[in-house]
Amino acid sequence: MMDSSTKNGAAVGVSGLHKRYGDVRAVDGVDLVIAPGEVVALLGPNGAGKSTTVDMVLGLTKPDAGEVTVFGRTPRDAVSAGVIGAMLQTGTLLDDVTVAETVSLVAALHRKPLSVSDALERAGIADLAGRRAARLSGGQKQRVRFALALVSNPDLLVLDEPTVAMDVETRREFWRSMREFTDAGRTVLFATHYLEEAEDFADRVVLMRSGRVAADGSVAQVRATVSGRRLTAVVPGAVVDDLRRLPGVREVDVRGERVELGCENSDAALRALLHTYPNVHDIEITALGLEDAFLALTATEESRS
Repeated sequence: MMDSSTKNGAAVGVSGLHKRYGDVRAVDGVDLVIAPGEVVALLGPNGAGKSTTVDMVLGLTKPDAGEVTVFGRTPRDAVSAGVIGAMLQTGTLLDDVTVAETVSLVAALHRKPLSVSDALERAGIADLAGRRAARLSGGQKQRVRFALALVSNPDLLVLDEPTVAMDVETRREFWRSMREFTDAGRTVLFATHYLEEAEDFADRVVLMRSGRVAADGSVAQVRATVSGRRLTAVVPGAVVDDLRRLPGVREVDVRGERVELGCENSDAALRALLHTYPNVHDIEITALGLEDAFLALTATEESRS
């Protein structure tokens, strides 16, 4: 169990969480503490347990074992008090109701909500106030769901794949709105498949696989779980088998003359590459990113099963 001082000071406290569906262990012993003001990205492949964990934090699913608290309250009490705002993929809008009317209905359920106009403005949809839900695009509906999550004026915002169906510009505007929200010291937990969003926006990344926490830390700390660098270059006449034999190289990807090498020792690999292919040019060496760590940690689990 969590130490009481840790639990009471946490925005989210999860201890020994288990949830099984038949023979499937959806969540298998998760421990997680999120401090007030943290922005935490929850990552993992399909079936990793992200959505089930989020559902238990929101009180939508009861754990088989373990404990969840939100600012020292049970999830249900926190939801009733308007402490939690949630933006879920499954949220359905009423086709014949306008955006403003929809947000007003939700605002009426809370004790100290934002004004409807403020919620619409923060979500970037003030211009859609009079439009009925049936006439909204997928990205616009996501922004309405964001307004519904904001209108309770929550201390904790929980987002499940928030930018699905948004185009690039709308996604950028969404995260701009989110930064304004978090600048006020609010806490955010979001699940996403867009790793660049976690890299750009999160203070902390929690990677789940097979119902457990596989990695937990800052983006830099999670990246550091995978050693090495990535070397890219234009290599005229490149032969894949020759590239694989270069010292320090562990993986090779060739697209036309463009070569990408995953290296344990990029210095040795570069020296050998220049010796083997003197005409190599446009060379870049970069540190491995969050996606590399994500794939490596996931592959490690898959290789064991």
